[in-house]
Amino acid sequence: MKWRGVLREIRRHVLIYAALAPFLLIALFPVFWMAITAFKQEAELYRMDQVPFWFHLPPTLAHFETLFARTYFGTLMLNTALLMALVVLITLVSAVPAGYVLARLRLPGSQTLGTAIFATYLVPPIILFLPLARVVGILGLFDSWWALLVVYPTFTIPFCTWLLAAFFKTLPPAIEEAAWVDGCGLASGIVRVVVPLSWPGLVIATIFTCTLSLNEVLYAVVYVGVREQKTITAGLTASLIRGDIFDWGSLMAAALMVGFPAALLYLFFIDHFIRSISGAVND
Repeated sequence: MKWRGVLREIRRHVLIYAALAPFLLIALFPVFWMAITAFKQEAELYRMDQVPFWFHLPPTLAHFETLFARTYFGTLMLNTALLMALVVLITLVSAVPAGYVLARLRLPGSQTLGTAIFATYLVPPIILFLPLARVVGILGLFDSWWALLVVYPTFTIPFCTWLLAAFFKTLPPAIEEAAWVDGCGLASGIVRVVVPLSWPGLVIATIFTCTLSLNEVLYAVVYVGVREQKTITAGLTASLIRGDIFDWGSLMAAALMVGFPAALLYLFFIDHFIRSISGAVND
């Protein structure tokens, strides 16, 4: 009977992993294709008479050399890094108190207000394009990545507020009450107690803010025309796509260098991410 139970458990796991294998293949194949394309020689990229899933010529770093020598890759990365850091700072400074208020203060209509705040995140960027262009023009920020610093918080703050409110609801109010009894003020109790205990939510909000800022294209292309001021997403397409000529090797090399660290962050914090999303949806 014992062996029969063990065999049944093994068979169950085999069936589960067999069912997940096609989805794993679909998820990993783009990364695999991006990696081999980044290291293939230029002549091999366009050979249709060979199996394209492996190397037939020795791997090369020429595409990475092109990326750093013939484009503004370093400048674009610096622009993007500074932009993401400032957007994260603005987003967390705004979303933490807003999320805390939605989670703790039982005001009439607070649940509806939280849903409405999240709904603003779902507004398509094309609808906000013209009014935000007016704001950017009044501030005189066209053709500068500072314009994006004004625009990006309009969709990062609503989402992170909704996300952090769900995290704050998982913390028992007794923790804050104990801090207040010990002499902490309202703001001090939040900073010293609530924020440290909510670090998984803050990390997820940070990752999401960075990802949204990195992937955004519409505002980055239209509001910033100077190549040296562009972000990595908009700047590389302008440098490596000329008409109908695509520098696929360098494009994939850039995508690998930019996307791989983000994928690792999601991998390390996937449990917290699932918990935050499920908690927000349940609320």
